[in-house]
Amino acid sequence: MITIILIAITCLVSILCFTGTLNGNKLMFNAYSVWHRKEWHRILTHGLVHGGWGHLFFNMLTLYFFGRVVLKTGDKPWFDARVLMKFKDDWNYNAVGASGAVSAILFASILFEPKMGIYIYLIPIPVPGYIFAPLYLLYCWYMAKRNMDNIGHSAHFWGAVYGIVFPLICRPDIFGHFLAQLGL
Repeated sequence: MITIILIAITCLVSILCFTGTLNGNKLMFNAYSVWHRKEWHRILTHGLVHGGWGHLFFNMLTLYFFGRVVLKTGDKPWFDARVLMKFKDDWNYNAVGASGAVSAILFASILFEPKMGIYIYLIPIPVPGYIFAPLYLLYCWYMAKRNMDNIGHSAHFWGAVYGIVFPLICRPDIFGHFLAQLGL
């Protein structure tokens, strides 16, 4: 039920921003505004605003399918302060979307169920989570280093890392469960 509520709120806010009813620029993450203007609300509200219908759809679809797995464990992802500190003096850096948090949820799900199948665009068969995870991390790391598009690859990368590390800190026994799921 919590997952559905989060999806509904995120869709509502994003749609209101798409239609111009809400000003998404005042909700998006801008490290400079958070740090220097003390607009702390942006740390939370940026996850409710998306860059377009596709961005919203894929984030909410991922949240829907993998959120339930994570909620069963009681472990919840949160914002990575690294981005705030890195870009606190760059007034041009902006971010929207729940991609970092959704990556955390996806990777926590992989930690809990490493053999679950994950469908990737245009690949008609599911890829096991334990294979998908390192490939996704390498791709995000590489694309973040290239910095050639307007996608928050570092948010995806660090969200995924958080989705693995935070549950393990909270419940170290999860690692044994992970290995057992893999038959190790």
